[in-house]
Amino acid sequence: MQISAMSKKFAHMTQTKKISLGMAAAGAAVVAGSLAGAPAASAAPAQSGSSVSNWINQSLEIMRAQGIPGSYHGIHRNLMRESSGNPNAINNWDSNAAKGIPSKGLLQVIDPTFRAYHVPGTSWNIYDPVANITAACNYAAHRYGSIDNVNSAY
Repeated sequence: MQISAMSKKFAHMTQTKKISLGMAAAGAAVVAGSLAGAPAASAAPAQSGSSVSNWINQSLEIMRAQGIPGSYHGIHRNLMRESSGNPNAINNWDSNAAKGIPSKGLLQVIDPTFRAYHVPGTSWNIYDPVANITAACNYAAHRYGSIDNVNSAY
């Protein structure tokens, strides 16, 4: 791909409303790698809508049993903004990452927050989609009243 075509593609990607910082960084890595002659990097693909829907619904079931508030819409909106549905998303460039504790998973939770707000009955693996969602929603419930009240990075 020619450099000008890559630049146009990256510019179009960054103008898309639902693009995450991770996708923008991956796009920048592809452009930079190609310019430097290095192998191109790629962003991990988002999961299918049915996988994301299943993870959210499983989380909602656990949340209801634990008394954690939240709605499908609130979780989905935040999840898509934070990771574009990629359960293996990791943020290696923000202030948390600079401190050595990058945000991870569908709802971009840092390890100390995940441990503190882990919900019984879910995996202790921060990348497990259901565990990540339920821990993040538990944190949001304690901090903001519900994940439904979160409209930006939290």
